[in-house]
Amino acid sequence: MSERPNGKGANGHGHRDRTAGGARVPAATEWPKLDPRRFDKTILVTGGAGFIGSNLVRHLYRKYPNYRILVLDALTYAGSIQNAPDGALTSDRYQFWYGDVRNGELVDTLVAQSDVVVHLAAESHVTRSIFDNRLFFETDVLGTQTVSNAVLKYRDRVERFIHVSSSEVYGTALRERMDEDHPLNPMSPYASAKCGADRLVYSYWTTYAIPAVIVRPFNNFGSSQHLEKAVPRFITSCLLGEPLTIHGDGSAARDWLFVDDHCEALDLIIHAPRSSVIGEVINLGTETHTSVLDVATTIRSLAAAEDTPLQFVGDRPGQVFRHTCDATKAHRLLGWAPRTSFAEGIARTIAWYRDNEPWWRSQMWMRQIPILTASGKRELH
Repeated sequence: MSERPNGKGANGHGHRDRTAGGARVPAATEWPKLDPRRFDKTILVTGGAGFIGSNLVRHLYRKYPNYRILVLDALTYAGSIQNAPDGALTSDRYQFWYGDVRNGELVDTLVAQSDVVVHLAAESHVTRSIFDNRLFFETDVLGTQTVSNAVLKYRDRVERFIHVSSSEVYGTALRERMDEDHPLNPMSPYASAKCGADRLVYSYWTTYAIPAVIVRPFNNFGSSQHLEKAVPRFITSCLLGEPLTIHGDGSAARDWLFVDDHCEALDLIIHAPRSSVIGEVINLGTETHTSVLDVATTIRSLAAAEDTPLQFVGDRPGQVFRHTCDATKAHRLLGWAPRTSFAEGIARTIAWYRDNEPWWRSQMWMRQIPILTASGKRELH
């Protein structure tokens, strides 16, 4: 795991003259002079170089040429400056800030300029949270507190604060579909950290009336996702002719949401009337579930790799048996429904990984994580 930055770049202003994967981040002195009044809206995306964050940034950058987008990211192992929109690093409507979401001074500086804050910065891998749990609480809870405090400080400027939580806060489904009132029963260190952040934002809304919206997306997949996650791990295993590793018997089931559909929902939340979304918790999912084993076999089929073997390992500690979304509120408040079928999303994701091998080759060594099971056995998951 890369060293955690202190939030300031080499020039002391949050930027760093940095090269990663052939993409160079300009130093602060190189940014074009700009008049903020020429932009209709300024949106801050924390974690905007990660999987969901970078997909959202590319969506907004393409769709809204009169918006300015600020990205704050620590560029830990799961984030990359290569995920920036094409041409954005030299554009006056995109600014990348290399820094830690726990740095209050830096976060204050960026929130003070923003009309909308979308908070996605988080450590996000369940298995890795078993291996390295402290970092998850520091980033996910304390980082969220830092952003919430900044939103409180500048609430006269910030029109809405969208906190992206996770369906993992629910634990295993207690009924057929999980609505926003489903009990919160986090079952892993990652889930409990996200649950703490989720409830922290809620408490700031009830105590200080900050303009918060809490979003609970179900399992996302799509382009630019780190190989530690199941879908890209299965896809790259098929492309390499390696066994697909499955936890337990593969019966654990999830509601799988294509990341483009998630970004469209966040777009709708950014632009919905404030009165319809402020103070709300909103699930995002497809309202259907697919087992991990079925995900693996679907990927094998669509990748034309049916002969690739399956390899079963011990079940993951803190495993959630099933997640199935109830997205009634998203339909009612936003008029949103996912447009991409599971098979179509998987096919598009396979095509992206097939066409972008240089992007993921450097992550190969991180596809497996050592953990200790409840019985004390060391396994690679």
